[in-house]
Formats: sequence, C-alpha cells, structure tokens
Amino acid sequence: MKKTDYIGFFDSGLGGLSVLKHALQVFPEENYIFFADCGHFPYGEKTPEQVREYSIASCDRMYEKGIKALVIACNTATSAAIHEMREKYQIPVISMEPAVKPAMEADPTGKIIVMATPGTIASGRYKRLIDRLGCNDRLINIPCKGLADLVEKGDFESEEIYGYIKDIFVPHASERVTGIVLGCTHYSFVRNAVEKTAANVFKDMPEIYDGMYGTVRQLGNLLRKDDMLSESGKSEVIVMTSGTEEDRKLIEYILKK
Repeated sequence: MKKTDYIGFFDSGLGGLSVLKHALQVFPEENYIFFADCGHFPYGEKTPEQVREYSIASCDRMYEKGIKALVIACNTATSAAIHEMREKYQIPVISMEPAVKPAMEADPTGKIIVMATPGTIASGRYKRLIDRLGCNDRLINIPCKGLADLVEKGDFESEEIYGYIKDIFVPHASERVTGIVLGCTHYSFVRNAVEKTAANVFKDMPEIYDGMYGTVRQLGNLLRKDDMLSESGKSEVIVMTSGTEEDRKLIEYILKK
C-alpha cells in the first residue's frame, strides 16, 4: 500500500456522503472512493444475511481497485458485516456506532432519543452497546422506517421530512429529552430539520449527537498510527454505485454542495 492510495467509503445509499464530506474537510490531501449500493437500498429493513451479502460484494469492488482503509459509513452494514470485512481485507476497517455514549455522559439523568433504522435497533451489536453502557432505561429508541427513503430523494428540507420528524417526536413531548442521537448517516443530512422540529416540540432544546465525527477521528488515528496519512493527494473522489445513472448524478451533486 502507498500513502496516496484511496480510502474507501461504503453505504447502502447516499447517507455515507455526510461522513465522506466531513473526511474531505479534515483530510483534504487524501483520495477517496465512495460506493453507494443504491441497487439494494434500503438496508435497514433487510435481513442481516442479505445486508452481509450486499455489503461484502460492494466492498470487494472497492478493494479490487486498491484501498488503504475502509470506512463502513452505515450502521446497519456495520452490525451485519464488520467482523467478516476485517478478517477478509486485512486493512483498517472503521465502523459506525450510534453516539449514545457521549449523549449519556453529557447529562446523567435526561432521556435520549435514538433515531435509527429498524435494522440497527434490532441488531445484536446495538444491544451489546446499550448493555455495556447500562443506559437502556434512559433511551427512547425510535425505528425510523422510511426516513432514509425520504432522504434519498435529495430534498432535505421537504415537508415530508419535517412532518415525519414531528410525528416521531410529538409522542415524547412531555419527556425531559436532553439528547437526540442521529443513528444513521442519512439523518445527518436532515439535522437542520431535526433541530428545528425539536425546538418546537420539547420544552428545552436537546443536544444533537452524530457518530460521524468520532468515525472520522478514528480513521485519522489508524492512518497516523500506520504512517499512512497522505501528504500529496488531491481529494479526488471516485463515485461507484450499483444503482442508476440518476443515483450517480445525485451523489455527485451532493458532493459538490
């Protein structure tokens, strides 16, 4: 491997672009490949076996091009395939994890809303995280079926999205909610809608927590440890997708925004 080799980013759709765009800001001299498995989207409502199969097949295509590290920018794919990927590729494979720990530590008593796909909330990896933190009684787990589909349309300020978020928040308006965890990379794109809606629904504005920042920090830590941070790259991004040409154009459009 060379320092100028690509860093692979993988997601079931365009959600992982939120993590990639942050990585581009933090590490502008790196080169990247982004693979969106739009042909099998959404992952959050598929079986773990299906998610594992699709994820491995997609990441194999990036690995064949030559990558020095791989970021699984999808909580559902992380839960289903992260261990197999680490054994297979023998390069740093960085996972996503809902930012429950910082939300819990910021306030020792308040309730925490976790917005995630049904697949993430039902996963053994998520359950083990909650057991390890011992905070199950403080969590309001909301399986946001269909929200990622709305994000995939590319209009992050749509009435549909605002209506969806309001509908899932209102039943908990009487709770003392101190944190909202965005447990899917798609939801990073609608953070503005989450903040505005939360401000109108809850008495006190909850803090928003996003796992992408910790993921990009970990990517940097591992590359630095192996002395593999690029010093001469140009932030080139190769876009790959199993979806349509329209999917590719939307991904490239969002990258430029």
